[in-house]
Amino acid sequence: MKIIVCMKQVPASSKVDIDPETGNLKRGSAGQRTNPYDLYALECALQIREKTGGTVTVLTMGPGQAESMIRDAYSMGADEGVILSDRKFAGSDVLATSYTLSQGIEMLGGADLILCGRQTTDGDTAQIGPAIAEHLHIPHCAWVSAIEEADAEQITLKQDFGSVTQISRMNYPCLVTVDKDICVPRLPSWRLTKETQDRPVRVVTFDDLPRPDLTRFGAVGSPTRVERIFAPEAGAASVVLEGSAAEKADQLTKLLAERKYI
Repeated sequence: MKIIVCMKQVPASSKVDIDPETGNLKRGSAGQRTNPYDLYALECALQIREKTGGTVTVLTMGPGQAESMIRDAYSMGADEGVILSDRKFAGSDVLATSYTLSQGIEMLGGADLILCGRQTTDGDTAQIGPAIAEHLHIPHCAWVSAIEEADAEQITLKQDFGSVTQISRMNYPCLVTVDKDICVPRLPSWRLTKETQDRPVRVVTFDDLPRPDLTRFGAVGSPTRVERIFAPEAGAASVVLEGSAAEKADQLTKLLAERKYI
């Protein structure tokens, strides 16, 4: 089975500088880490490969520094890593990002199963995975809380929609976005780190893609624009209530009413 896991590096801190002209995050200003949700997707992929055989390829879109994330994925057991990196991809919104990733998947010859984390901690849209599936015209399941069964022909999943859970079964090819706590991601292996230290990481540019149409990539291919990004003001004033429990409850009720919380 051929499995592709879409992963992303995200800012390691909430203290990120913002470009005042474009409104984009200056990602190099806060350090980088692997998006936590994507680690669950990678672990699911590795567990499925252990049962069915095949390969696990990690695919990401970003600058060259994303190689460190790929190397971490190698040390967990991934077989191959690919970075989609080109200045023409800069400024991509959900539509352009998902299209770029779908083009990368097509360039790799497609996949039986594509796994994504539910969302990223910098964008929080939870739209990239389903959008990739739509670009590729394949079925998908989102908000997956458990993989009930996976064999060489189909996968059975549990989806958690809050008040309702649903069991879904899909044939390959398909795409799945997994929620946190679906599994426990394994720790990087020192042995695999040594064994894969010379394994190449493939870098793919705009011109390598199957349909390099500039109108569908980067800021040009993004129908949405960031008006403004700002950091919330930190800190809050505290109020100390005195008296008995009944008196405090009465004071608290009046205070919440005055501030129109109730």
